[in-house]
Amino acid sequence: MSQNRFERTEHLLVPLISREGADQGHGRKVRLLLWVLKQLSYIYRSVVQLRLFLYNRGIFRHHALGCQVISVGNLTVGGTGKTPVVEVFARELQREGRRVAILSRGYKKKVPGVLKRIVDRITFGDRRRPPRVVSDGKKLLLDSAMSGDEPYMLASNLPDVAVLVDKNRVKSGRYAINKLGCDTLILDDGFQYLSLRHRQEIVLVDRTNPFGNRHVLPRGILREPIKNITKASFVFLTKSDGKNSSSLKKEIRSLNPKAEIIECRHCARYLQNVVSKEREHLDYLSGLNIVVLSGIAAPGGFENELEERGSRILERFRFVDHHRYTQQELLDIINTAERLRAQAIVTTEKDAVRFPKLDRCDVPVYFLRVDIEILTGEEDFRDCISRVCFRTGSRGGRAKEVSSPDNEDVAVEEAPEREKAAEVVPA
Repeated sequence: MSQNRFERTEHLLVPLISREGADQGHGRKVRLLLWVLKQLSYIYRSVVQLRLFLYNRGIFRHHALGCQVISVGNLTVGGTGKTPVVEVFARELQREGRRVAILSRGYKKKVPGVLKRIVDRITFGDRRRPPRVVSDGKKLLLDSAMSGDEPYMLASNLPDVAVLVDKNRVKSGRYAINKLGCDTLILDDGFQYLSLRHRQEIVLVDRTNPFGNRHVLPRGILREPIKNITKASFVFLTKSDGKNSSSLKKEIRSLNPKAEIIECRHCARYLQNVVSKEREHLDYLSGLNIVVLSGIAAPGGFENELEERGSRILERFRFVDHHRYTQQELLDIINTAERLRAQAIVTTEKDAVRFPKLDRCDVPVYFLRVDIEILTGEEDFRDCISRVCFRTGSRGGRAKEVSSPDNEDVAVEEAPEREKAAEVVPA
């Protein structure tokens, strides 16, 4: 199957930089490449820290939009299971009466040509153009090609939540407030997006591979140094089994003693036929001969889940994260499944939204629906929701919405002696 040059390069590099010790035992050319990447990582790290310093000192401006802004992001590139966490936050806040919008950059969405982008940059056309509205909270308006796979998946699973896509999330946030009447914004992958001021900073850490080889890009998978986790309000340990997390928790607490740590795992719920939309119970996997297809950052956990449920994997097709499939690629995989006498092809929900329309499907294709289950820290999660919704927190004290000097909404714990100290604005 044909892959472009970028994907081939990514396939080569990702295994070398993803984990500690993965770069050992290679030849001279690979060692030289890794040395070059390490020098580049020093430059990258310096730029990241300088940018953070300029924002902290007020030289670069944080924009305040006058509503609650929650960032859900991570320190590493890909693989932490962020989308299900964004989904559960949006669903819980919507149930509590908030009008929620998810703001995403829309990674790998369809973009204008190079010339058009250059003209837009010169004429500031990109600033005047409204964001792409994937969902207005009532209906889907864009497909996955125009929005990106994750925003489309979120919009499909959250019919009462608005989803907007734009590189400039200050602009899309203003649009969500002024045009769609939203009062709560969730920044999808927002930890490094500093232009918009965050009230709650949710950081995800993959317990199975927390910080890769501990180098920043491009020598490792860290987007910024580990010490920057000190900015987090809450830390979610994803892909956890509730055990053997003490050393990781200790390290996180040494860097950020104030953050609450919540452990969760990703739970398979059902299988859904990509074409017919029919659902199958997970017991259907037991004893099933399958071909597995995925284009995600960390496919190992997905494949292990299928095997643990009794499936026999005859062939594994792994593409790079966010790979957009062609019809020919899918037909080749279906033909391989037929040749191997597989009973089904199983993929992820995130991959399924990137499929083109199939002319034929001689082997049934299913995606595995996954969401999260909180193992420890349920009280802390509810407390986080309470802070955003200005309701009674789980740790005592009554949270109210007040007018802050920069015209933002903030939640404060109201002590008896301070009850008259702030002007209360109804939520």
